[in-house]
Amino acid sequence: MRQPNVTTSASLVSKVRRLERWLGLCGLDPRRAFATARALPAYLRDFAELGRQAKAEKTPLPFGPMYPCLQDRIGESGTISGHYFYQDLVVARRLFEARPRKHVDVGSRIDGFVAHLAVFREVEVFDVRTISHPVPNVVFTQADLMGPLDESLANYCDSLSCLHALEHFGLGRYGDPITYDGHLRGLGNLLHILQSGGKLYLSVPIGPQRIEFNAHRVFSVAYLITLFAERCTIDRFSYVNDRGQLFEDVALSEDSVQSNCGCVYGCGIFELTKCR
Repeated sequence: MRQPNVTTSASLVSKVRRLERWLGLCGLDPRRAFATARALPAYLRDFAELGRQAKAEKTPLPFGPMYPCLQDRIGESGTISGHYFYQDLVVARRLFEARPRKHVDVGSRIDGFVAHLAVFREVEVFDVRTISHPVPNVVFTQADLMGPLDESLANYCDSLSCLHALEHFGLGRYGDPITYDGHLRGLGNLLHILQSGGKLYLSVPIGPQRIEFNAHRVFSVAYLITLFAERCTIDRFSYVNDRGQLFEDVALSEDSVQSNCGCVYGCGIFELTKCR
């Protein structure tokens, strides 16, 4: 079988990420090790200073076990970048503005995007995995969106989201059956659930097209446009680049489509309207 045509840049980034992944599976995290080494001197200095101050107190609090939080000193106040941060923010804001009658989410993170929505509205969630605790304003159904759907779900909702999930369908990562065209079956079912004229909020990795088994697929923007053709109109397009920066409401020019917006592993955020 012919392998995907991946650029040299994409290949290098993929190799680095793959190496980090394998080291992580072996319990090794080079980035964390470097951050620890960088922060350790300050930790030891601060601990000695706190001990010195404690000796001057008449009734000092006792010291318990050491609990070093070494990376917090050098990090920002939260991670304000990346695919999940921006896609959740952008799409949750759009749904707050749109106020659809019935919104369904498929496979997005419960502790991210879905939690954002549950603050101000009810949302039905379909996911191949289970959740162990009920969440206020979240109606959960375990379902495999690659398989045949009950006809009661046809034209089920006027608004639907699937954020950073479709690329996983059929790769076995979450216990789902291996299905090479799982993303195609999944998209077909998403559109089956959505009413004509309804909104689909979809995000997936964008870049030179490839499968990185068994994590995800990465789709070219041109391929995605082909998938949507005749079934959806693209109302808005935003993306997060390889550096974790958001570019919102971007025009899909020929250059940006062919270059995948300059991304090797970016995140495309599409707001679509179902045509039929």
